[in-house]
Amino acid sequence: MKKYRAVFLDRDGVINSLVHKRGAVDSPFSARQFKLLPGAGMAIRKLNRLGVKVAVVSNQPGVAKGNFTAAALREMTEKMERGLGRAGARVDGVYYCLHHPQALLRRYRSQCRCRKPKPGLLLQAAKELTINLRQSFMVGDNLTDIEAGKAAGCATIFVGSLKCDQCRFMRAKKAMPDYIAADIMDAVRAIQKHFSGRR
Repeated sequence: MKKYRAVFLDRDGVINSLVHKRGAVDSPFSARQFKLLPGAGMAIRKLNRLGVKVAVVSNQPGVAKGNFTAAALREMTEKMERGLGRAGARVDGVYYCLHHPQALLRRYRSQCRCRKPKPGLLLQAAKELTINLRQSFMVGDNLTDIEAGKAAGCATIFVGSLKCDQCRFMRAKKAMPDYIAADIMDAVRAIQKHFSGRR
């Protein structure tokens, strides 16, 4: 059976913008707050044209914490997919971890295998979408994304500017990213270059 190359994308901070709440930066709590980052649709369209699978893999503990409902999360996902569709882009799968060890809602209170930095979401996507993890990328803006990608056997791309303390944590955890990119489009350029040398 043929296995596909894939790009796993964290959601908040990579595909859509973060929001400011009471002096802190967080994920959006509603579809109204959810906004695609400039160029995200075009970047994912480029991945689609490469013929790789594209999967969103994202910790979404807001439901467990009581910040928003499962219905609100579905609305945000639908808005994301509509926005990508307008740019001629699509994702092949969306995988969320809703758990949190200190969840207010008991049914989501769990030390699960899917919450990044554990690789459960990537492993689930690989099984369902027939993905070769060793030929795939994890793209994210947090240490947990890089750790999850490495645990799954993927190449990794950190989106953003690494600060000294982040580098120290990454080195301590042996989770330095393979590439650093300014944004999702910059990450896609690195992926295109990587894949073009391996065809």
